[in-house]
Amino acid sequence: MGYIEPAPIKDKENPFESMMSRFNIAADALGLDEEVYNVLKSPAKQVTVSLPITMDDGSIKVFEGHRVVHSNILGPSKGGVRYDMDVTIDEVKALAAWMTWKCAVVDIPYGGAKGGIKCDPRSMSAGEIERLTRAFTAQMAEIFGPDRDIPAPDMGTGPREMAWLMDEYSKIQGMTVNAVVTGKPLVLGGSLGRTEATGRGVMVSALSAMGKVGLIPSQATCAIQGFGNVGSWAAKLLTERGVKVIAVSDLSGAYVNKNGLDIDECIEYRNMNNGTLEGYKNADHIPGDDILYLDVDVLVPAAKEDVITVQNVEKVKAKLIVEGANGPTSAKADAIINEKGIMVAPDILANAGGVTVSYFEWVQNRLGYKWTAERVNRRSDRIMKDAFDRVYKTSKEYNVPLRIAAYILAIDKVAKTYKYRGGF
Repeated sequence: MGYIEPAPIKDKENPFESMMSRFNIAADALGLDEEVYNVLKSPAKQVTVSLPITMDDGSIKVFEGHRVVHSNILGPSKGGVRYDMDVTIDEVKALAAWMTWKCAVVDIPYGGAKGGIKCDPRSMSAGEIERLTRAFTAQMAEIFGPDRDIPAPDMGTGPREMAWLMDEYSKIQGMTVNAVVTGKPLVLGGSLGRTEATGRGVMVSALSAMGKVGLIPSQATCAIQGFGNVGSWAAKLLTERGVKVIAVSDLSGAYVNKNGLDIDECIEYRNMNNGTLEGYKNADHIPGDDILYLDVDVLVPAAKEDVITVQNVEKVKAKLIVEGANGPTSAKADAIINEKGIMVAPDILANAGGVTVSYFEWVQNRLGYKWTAERVNRRSDRIMKDAFDRVYKTSKEYNVPLRIAAYILAIDKVAKTYKYRGGF
């Protein structure tokens, strides 16, 4: 086979090595030949740029930006752009590969990409962020394109930044190009249903998985780590379907109410309180990480990567983990979770609702036509449900956990397409 054993992983795992260790298991199960293995493990393109920006005080600060196109075998590459101090090329490479597998799992015609700028957007003015976004877009003008590579929002970015990106790209092209980016404001061609799409996909995956482990939604309890866009929408939509969400958390800690939280009240409180639940009274306050160890039926880690590791996995009591975040479970913790008999709806399946509705946004832009919110939700629910069923069937066929089944499904699709298209 010629597979390379991934390097020994320290507890704070290198995200690319973490992704590769799962990729290797799935590739072995598939009997993937070495040529295709080597093509799929290597990013197609990596671009790093320096961005000298004039700050508000007149000084010049140089930022580092990255864009990694992991694959464009299935179609144009797709993936977010994050603004964060922790952005590294290894992280961006891992996230780009995850996007490839995610698009393949839900069967949409995209490859995977990811971008990032090492910066702290919270300490920057709107003008500084705008200049940074436009400079990044100008440097990436030959990479981006509605038929080449389509960015989207991620950590630290949102519709505002996507509007600047679209405008700058359109200026360079000399015409309006809505379809170059998704996650835009509605007036610029954004899609209805995009804001709640990732949380909605988490809800559909959770309900599908609950059906497989014999949990009845109206009798099930749930804890959700992270109360940003993904976590809060997942909480709201699960509550509407009868699941009792007894705990949510954010940077200020975790908030627990054994009788079930009033999620609408929590969202309203957060929106009125600078985006945090700090000081929320109708719940008990516990340390943030303790939310992972609550005795609940369903745990949704929807905050950041590597929160469930070999250090703390023994303390997890949930029957089902539904990954709202990218890479919340470290590769080394997988084996222990499987031994404990906990079902995991993996990130590349459970949080693919966002990229699914991004795809719908791109389709609408290409058609010059808008869909209703009902149509968007109906179609995304169907795609997420079908994807879960395919992954579950694959897990039974190969006798592997859902995570490896999702990788097998995705790698098989990309490998077959590669073989039809042929290399050089």
